[in-house]
Amino acid sequence: MPNPNLRSTLRALPDFADKLPGFDPELAPEDPAELFLSWLEEALAAGVPQPHAFSLATADTAGNLSSRMLILKDLDADGWHFATSRSSRKGRELEQNPRAAMNFYWYAQGRQVRVAGNVVQLSAEASARDWDERPGADGTENPSWQLYALAPREIEFWQADPGNRHIRHRYEL
Repeated sequence: MPNPNLRSTLRALPDFADKLPGFDPELAPEDPAELFLSWLEEALAAGVPQPHAFSLATADTAGNLSSRMLILKDLDADGWHFATSRSSRKGRELEQNPRAAMNFYWYAQGRQVRVAGNVVQLSAEASARDWDERPGADGTENPSWQLYALAPREIEFWQADPGNRHIRHRYEL
């Protein structure tokens, strides 16, 4: 049974935190990774829980979409790292269609970062190292564990504004 008050309840919720940081795209660095790391540091300093968590969207060959939350493992010249089992749904989808999109959202900052591009498998050695570095690792191997890197084609930084004059800054790579 639908909740007849749901719409009113949802409309009454606040969109953003009361105090938001400013952002001037004119001062943004040329390298989007530098801006991301700056925003991540600000989220950490502000006590944002799990600022390294992001939603990863993938699609199979038929275009059926799925998304789930993951943890950013690293960011380097190869791209934005994450890991999963190759036999998981996302692993199978990435095998069929190696394109994905990430979305980081930091409510307290009124910020989100979208990253979209092609995904590549990183080396077996890097994957094994990532498996071994997981919390609670017991030294057993997991040959299906795969470390991936999303090489961005586009990155968009979005800063909320209390007056609904939200700011978007987009990089095309």
